[in-house]
Amino acid sequence: MTPTKRGAISEQSRINSIVRCPIAHRTLAKLTSFDVATYRDERLKTVAPATVIRELNTISHAIEIASREWGLWVPRNPVKLVRRPPVPRGRTRRLKEGEEERLLEACDRGRTPLLKPLIIIAIETGMRRGELLDLRWEHVDLKLRVAHLPLTKNGDSRDVPLSRRAAQVLQELRTDGASRERVFPVTGNSIRLAFEHLRIRAGMSDFRFHNLRHEAISRLFERGLNIAGISAISGHQELKMLQRYTHLKVRRSGRASGVTLCRAVAELLIILR
Repeated sequence: MTPTKRGAISEQSRINSIVRCPIAHRTLAKLTSFDVATYRDERLKTVAPATVIRELNTISHAIEIASREWGLWVPRNPVKLVRRPPVPRGRTRRLKEGEEERLLEACDRGRTPLLKPLIIIAIETGMRRGELLDLRWEHVDLKLRVAHLPLTKNGDSRDVPLSRRAAQVLQELRTDGASRERVFPVTGNSIRLAFEHLRIRAGMSDFRFHNLRHEAISRLFERGLNIAGISAISGHQELKMLQRYTHLKVRRSGRASGVTLCRAVAELLIILR
């Protein structure tokens, strides 16, 4: 089943972790909710709750497929009887004053030349890391300043407007690598490792790459864009996911930012009712 899924690579990695654990040596006939709960508690000692939840979902799905489609008799799915660990609230970390400059300056001292433009585009567009790494030149229109994403995490396509800064960075990249199909021809793992080293150089150990998306969407709110427009740009299908982005900074504009914030919060509350 895994190869048929969009997240096949990550799920295969997840399965490889599961089969190395004692629970993989239990037969379906003897697998109990106690075994699953023990697995959950042991994994929580080394990985995040969200990772454990994804692993439990994978095991549960495998049992469901075996029971419903492969004809293996299972009296009940023991994974469904086990509590999922609570997941911490979504990250709200934003760039503090001077941190963007520190981050980009640290890029100049690294060994991954594409990391700096990748970070700038992430801040300017709010695209996810996977969307950025999958972006192809054939889907970038620098004249209209639009990047088309034919397939996103949600399974839909969307168009992302490009700011002047983003368009300028992309123009420089196109000039340097006109023969490349992808805008950023690097792997997700190499970017992950490069960003880990970057955080250390910049002295921002608590900052994650996904925080760049949070920063970008928060800035869209600060600029006064409405909920519908931001949702179309960010690709959020559930408007409740945008709630966290209403915790905005009151910048030097002071009162103006406060008014924009109040308007954003009021509009979101109306839509969610």
